[in-house]
Amino acid sequence: MSKTITVIPGDGIGPDIIKSAVQILDKAGCDFNYEYAEAGLVALEKHGELLPEQTLDAIARNGITLKGPLTTPVGGGFTSINVTLRKHFGLYANVRPVVSFKGTKARYEDIDIITIRENTEGMYSGLGQTTKADGSEAEAMSRVTRLGCERIVHFAFATAQRENRKKVTAVHKANILKTTSGMFLAVAREIAAQYPDIQFEEMIVDAACMKLVMTPEHFDVIVTTNLFGDILSDLCAGLVGGLGMAPGANIGQECAIFEAVHGSAPDIAGKNLANPTSVILASIQMLEHLDMQEQAKKILAALRDVIESGDRTTADLGGSHGTTDFTQAILDRL
Repeated sequence: MSKTITVIPGDGIGPDIIKSAVQILDKAGCDFNYEYAEAGLVALEKHGELLPEQTLDAIARNGITLKGPLTTPVGGGFTSINVTLRKHFGLYANVRPVVSFKGTKARYEDIDIITIRENTEGMYSGLGQTTKADGSEAEAMSRVTRLGCERIVHFAFATAQRENRKKVTAVHKANILKTTSGMFLAVAREIAAQYPDIQFEEMIVDAACMKLVMTPEHFDVIVTTNLFGDILSDLCAGLVGGLGMAPGANIGQECAIFEAVHGSAPDIAGKNLANPTSVILASIQMLEHLDMQEQAKKILAALRDVIESGDRTTADLGGSHGTTDFTQAILDRL
């Protein structure tokens, strides 16, 4: 019985890179059925809304979604589609792994860090956003719950255990944000005591940023709140060559969405220039989540070999080829 997954090609370069990932999944013998759904500008033009009801239904029905980048129009009162998806499906854990690949133009080698970010609370909960009528003051509210903190810290330690990681670093700003970040830190300390086999450390966010740049090999698994996680996960992507080399997973009790974390790059859409690595890595994350380790390993080995040998790579990887050639190089190895 083959598994059905929801596929959201998305905007800009999304359809090109999703097509690449699907071809690779098929070639690796994953035997998925795909239910395609629309979101973003494509959906807005066609259905008059960024997230049509039938797309939400498809995500709920299949439980696993692979998605390309989505564009939320700036201004016009549109809420971020990604934030909406996270809230709607309770996708409380944002998992952003970064690993060094030989053959990229990254500044570091041997980076292997997972950032686990609380995905539904904190500064991004959208609460209490007010601006005074005369424009003189603006206000926003951050809310964290004990449940939210417990869930994400447990998730981080469970991930560390499953992946044979040695250390979890809780990143916070409890010295200043005494209530919200203070609660997160207190919960992290409590839960760390339940995992004596895993080293636990706590680090203030500004110190963590400096240390990530100076000695990134110090880090293993990072767990943090929403805003800090958003920033740190992109900083970590920069260590391995940028967002084009970094995937993301959004995981809840019932559903999981795996995505390219970069933007939709409308300037190169349809020009066969995009590097599909981010969404290929996201599909590998998806396979690992589905416990399809063999296929995941096969695809990763092929991808590594293509990038390392510089065979038909895209411009951002120092090559002169397009999406289809790069994809073919991986297919050839599979």
